[in-house]
Amino acid sequence: MKKLLFVFNPFSGKALIKNYLFEIVDIMVKAEYDVTIYPTQRVNDARVKVEKEAAQYDLIVCSGGDGTLDETVGGLMNCGKRIPLGYIPASSTNDFATSLGIPKDMIQATQVAVNGKPFSCDVGWFNGNNFIYVAAFGLFTDVSYKTSQEWKNLFGHAAYILEGIKSLHEIPAFRMQVECDNCCFQDEFIYGMVTNSTSVGGFKGMTGTDVELNDGVFEVTLIKKPKNPMELNEIIASLVNLVDDTDMIYSFKTNRVKFTSKKEISWTLDGEYGGDHIEVEIRNIQKAVDIIIKQ
Repeated sequence: MKKLLFVFNPFSGKALIKNYLFEIVDIMVKAEYDVTIYPTQRVNDARVKVEKEAAQYDLIVCSGGDGTLDETVGGLMNCGKRIPLGYIPASSTNDFATSLGIPKDMIQATQVAVNGKPFSCDVGWFNGNNFIYVAAFGLFTDVSYKTSQEWKNLFGHAAYILEGIKSLHEIPAFRMQVECDNCCFQDEFIYGMVTNSTSVGGFKGMTGTDVELNDGVFEVTLIKKPKNPMELNEIIASLVNLVDDTDMIYSFKTNRVKFTSKKEISWTLDGEYGGDHIEVEIRNIQKAVDIIIKQ
């Protein structure tokens, strides 16, 4: 029989998987897989498990939020063999699953995982680590990893936070040099993200209308520090309306980008803490992982 490793976060999405675990495994067995089940025990557990053992299996399936998916992809990138990955979303936002057209329903997603077709997807390289769909810094990012396992309503929170700021000097800003594609510029930013997704924080369209997950480039969005209330209102309007029609937001595509600052800046990778860095280099590894999607 074909061998399947099922790695899942038992606490993701309010432990929703406990209601479906029997049905999920039954679908896998009926698809003629010999199934090994592994509930993660701690942060980074999925990465370690997959990196060590994935090469022994024909299919890896993971279930959880963005953090579990990120860890599993990281393990696959270092396991020494190209193994396809099925994904069963188990949290409320699931940006990357939405981008891939993977059903939110866990039973339907399981059917896709064992009966679908592989899609070769880009993966991000971040100072030697990997991310699957977003690397970000700035005003709204620390809220996600300090208070939740997933990025919930990122831009809804962003607009709310900005609306509530009484004076411009309350907005933390980061002066950075940005290098990409033979160009170099400096500015002060309150937020930045490098993405490979049609949806961020549950909001579709923020990364553009022509996003392809296997084209070898990222979508980069950088929000400048507002110098007056008018500029602040421009940013808020753009976030609320999901339309980039302001000079206060840089938007471009690239396969490589480098950020340099004088002080350490905290980053998140797929909504999880990604460390404090003075220098960050991000590269696109085109079609690096095979994720199972609908036929």
